[in-house]
Amino acid sequence: MMTYGIDVLPAAFPAEFAADAADVMAVVPAARHRPLGPFAVVVEGEQIAIPHRVHHDEPSPAAVAGLSPRQRQLLHCWYSRHGDGWVRQRHLARIVRSADPWVVPFVLRLVGEYVLEILVAIGDELPGLLAPGSPGRLAYGRFIAANPAFFDRLQRQVVSYWSCYHRELYPDFRAYPGCTVLDLLRSAAADSAGHPWPSLAPKSPAAVHGYR
Repeated sequence: MMTYGIDVLPAAFPAEFAADAADVMAVVPAARHRPLGPFAVVVEGEQIAIPHRVHHDEPSPAAVAGLSPRQRQLLHCWYSRHGDGWVRQRHLARIVRSADPWVVPFVLRLVGEYVLEILVAIGDELPGLLAPGSPGRLAYGRFIAANPAFFDRLQRQVVSYWSCYHRELYPDFRAYPGCTVLDLLRSAAADSAGHPWPSLAPKSPAAVHGYR
């Protein structure tokens, strides 16, 4: 059976991490399916391309232990794009508290997905990370201000998945964990941009349409 390499991994991180990305590539098993994507974003002025989904088996604990702390962080970011939601959640837990700019798009992309448990996990961590004056608030605010179209789409995705899958549990969008996360992110973006950041949340349940 054909296997696919991970030559796209370095493109998912700033060029300054090329050597670290190469060491990560050396321990990540080849995948049996092509990665899906990518989506392009700007991190500190540099465009990177992150896959929507990857399909590698996870490396052995011994292989991961041989990586540096930064390399392990890159690896956890990479596996947060995995096709298995349990794998995504497990690796998210290792990066969600980070304020490093290159981690931000990986966490944010998970906000716009359908797994409620992942969204709740992010919501549990972001309030502290995005506290006024914190490095995390600055990192998230700067990223959103530099990628407004990405964040607009993310807002629509949060509303869409709430409407499709979680509306019975949360009839009011304002009570939905995704709404709380978006409020925090818009606040951080407003600090960075110097003006209020527009909300794309519905004003009423009846207003939900065309968010996909």
